[in-house]
Amino acid sequence: MNKLRYSLEKYGFRVCSRVADFLGIKSKHVRLAFIYSSFFGLGIGFFIYLVLAFWMRLKDIVYSRRSSVFDL
Repeated sequence: MNKLRYSLEKYGFRVCSRVADFLGIKSKHVRLAFIYSSFFGLGIGFFIYLVLAFWMRLKDIVYSRRSSVFDL
């Protein structure tokens, strides 16, 4: 159990500080980049969902009004 815990602490935690050390920048900037990218990713997904829902709603409205070919 201690071996698993040690490997998780060594390789799982301190990700931001290890990446920052590798890149030669502050870990604060790496953490902010991860936070901003997660908000951006969630925001894009939610925006795409809203656009698709609106598009499907418009499609349903347009196709429900034309019930037959002779109504054109």
